[in-house]
Amino acid sequence: MRIFKKIVSVVLRLSVSIILVVLLFKFNKIDIRNLLGDLKGADKGLLLLALAVFFFTYVLCLYRWEMLLKALDFKLPLKRVIISFSGGVYSSLLLPSTVGGDFTRSIDLGVHTKRPRAIVATVLLDRLSGYVGLAILVLFSLFLGWGLIKNDKSVLISVAVIILILVVILAVLFNTFLFSRVNKLLNSPKSGKFRESLRNLHEEMHVFRNNKKVILMNIILSLFIQAVTPISSYIIALSLGIKMNLIYFFIFLPIIGAITLLPISIGGLGLRENMTVLFLAKAGVAKSSAVAISLINFSFIVVYACIGGLIYVFGVRHRRLQRGASPVIRPD
Repeated sequence: MRIFKKIVSVVLRLSVSIILVVLLFKFNKIDIRNLLGDLKGADKGLLLLALAVFFFTYVLCLYRWEMLLKALDFKLPLKRVIISFSGGVYSSLLLPSTVGGDFTRSIDLGVHTKRPRAIVATVLLDRLSGYVGLAILVLFSLFLGWGLIKNDKSVLISVAVIILILVVILAVLFNTFLFSRVNKLLNSPKSGKFRESLRNLHEEMHVFRNNKKVILMNIILSLFIQAVTPISSYIIALSLGIKMNLIYFFIFLPIIGAITLLPISIGGLGLRENMTVLFLAKAGVAKSSAVAISLINFSFIVVYACIGGLIYVFGVRHRRLQRGASPVIRPD
């Protein structure tokens, strides 16, 4: 039954991606010949440079998560963490957005360490610190590029929503009073297990309150991580012969990234392309060129997801050996 539900979920999200792509080409009247021409004419050297820059996203994300694992006294070999992380990178392509990847690594290491609550806490805090970095970056970029978009209500509203969501999440997770209020709202008999899981997660998250240095380092790392995609996209634009102010990418890409976190499509495909066309048009980028930038970005994600999948699959034997051993962990 679970396998059937997963298949249905994948099919539905794949359908959404296809519909979004079809609507993109239909309503924006994108000339496929122009798009193919842009892709074929791209500077291959710059594309390889952009691919290499994009790789640092995964290196920094791996280091950020490992830092959180160590903060909770997990004594795991780096190879084991890489295998689980790689499985998450692969799953994020097939499953809904980054949520699928987070679920995979949570299950994988949760079963291995027999501390699922703590693993989920590290994964969620890892994702949360990334969102904090995204919010800080877009606010700082908005300040620097205010003269370019000060009258654009859609950008200002998008940034305001991003900040509002962040404030609400932080308040609920780290403010005991607000959390208790939310917990009381979940007094339905059917919400028993969910309420219990939420309370356990809240307790695990509060462990990090005594690790302010780790939290600070995670946020700093997240700023660098969030800066990689705009830089990579800027290089892609240069490869296509598009010359525009770099600050546009630092404003628009975090917004696009936040929107593609919505778990409604496969790997954000379709949603990302529509948002890229919408926002880059504000900087005067042709629609076909904007789609080309987005599709190249997506191809980078596919490349690294496939590499992650290979690492994960070939790590099966390693994972079995690890399960036979006794990991050095502290009790929950």
